[in-house]
Amino acid sequence: MKKMTSIVLATVLAMSAFTTVASADAKKGQKYYLKKLKVCKKDGLKNGALFAAKNDRATWASLKESGKLVDAWKELCPSGVKKFDKMKPKHIDNLYDFVWQFASDGDVPSCG
Repeated sequence: MKKMTSIVLATVLAMSAFTTVASADAKKGQKYYLKKLKVCKKDGLKNGALFAAKNDRATWASLKESGKLVDAWKELCPSGVKKFDKMKPKHIDNLYDFVWQFASDGDVPSCG
């Protein structure tokens, strides 16, 4: 019985470690913006902070819930439509975390 309890506990700990690795990350979203969305400068968005600050946290969250998040990004940055169309789900989640964290009523990013 002791061995079985140890195995179950080890399995639970291992699974919890894997789920935290798979979560989205605002820092990765910021890096994605800096690397892939430089074309947004053509639309007057000099950096990611301006892009994120176009909406508040509640608006970003409602856009994600309604499934209109990528469409909203395309409206903000028409020059990046092709980039948004090619985004993988993990990049969408990371970029969402970035715009939510640094929204107009959120934190101020250190750069980009």
